[in-house]
Amino acid sequence: MKKLVLSLGGSVLMPSLEENRLSVYAEVLRRIHREARIMVVVGGGGEARRYIRVARDLGLDEAMGDEVGILVTRLNAALLVGVLGDAAYPAVARSQTEACCYAESGKIVVMGGITPAQTTDAVAAVLAERAGADLLVNATSVDGIYTADPKTDPSAERIALLTPGELVEIVGSASLCAGSNTVIDLIAAKVLERSGIPMLVLDGRDPRNLLDALLNGTFQGSLVTRGGEIPVPISGKR
Repeated sequence: MKKLVLSLGGSVLMPSLEENRLSVYAEVLRRIHREARIMVVVGGGGEARRYIRVARDLGLDEAMGDEVGILVTRLNAALLVGVLGDAAYPAVARSQTEACCYAESGKIVVMGGITPAQTTDAVAAVLAERAGADLLVNATSVDGIYTADPKTDPSAERIALLTPGELVEIVGSASLCAGSNTVIDLIAAKVLERSGIPMLVLDGRDPRNLLDALLNGTFQGSLVTRGGEIPVPISGKR
C-alpha cells in the first residue's frame, strides 16, 4: 500500500471558521485511506494570518508570530482529527517522529506546524522524506505552479511538469515572513530536490480534485518529478 503525505492548505480546509470544508474533506480522506496510508499536514489559512497581524500590531517579533500561527494550525488539525473520528489517530502529532509513530496504527495521521520560520509545506516535505512517502500532494488555493503569481500577473503560465531543480529556481525568492502565503516555499522545494519524492500540486478548493487525481489519475495541476514518472492513480489502475 502506497504512502501519501498531504499538505492541506488552511485557506482550502478553513476558508473561515463558519465556511469550512472539514466534513467534506473527512469524507474524501476516508475514501483515499482505503487505498493508501495517509499523513496530513494542515495549514493555518486566513485565521492564522489574522492572529499574526494582531501579533505584529502588538509589536511582537516574527518568531512569536510564527509560534502563534503554529498554534492555529494545530487547532485546525484537531478539528480535522475530530471529524475523521475512528479513521484518524486520536492525537495531533507535534513532530515528524510522532507522526511516523502514529502511522504504525494504520490510521490517518494529522499534524500542523512545528517550527518557526517553516511553513506547513516544509513540514510536509520533511515528513514525506522521514516516512518514505511515495507521493507528496499539495492541495492549495491555485491549480498548480506558475511562472509568476497568477493573482497579480495576468501573463503567468501554469507549468504542468517540472523537475525539483526547476521548482527551486521558481520559488527561490519567496518570503519567509510569518504567515507568508506562497504555493510552496524554498525549504520544501529543496527537501524535494534531495529526496526525489514526487509532488503533485492541485486546486484543493474542490475536494473532488484530490479524489480524481489519486484514484483516477485525472488532474489539472503541476507535477514535480525527477524522471517524468506519473505517480497517480495510487491504485495503479487507469
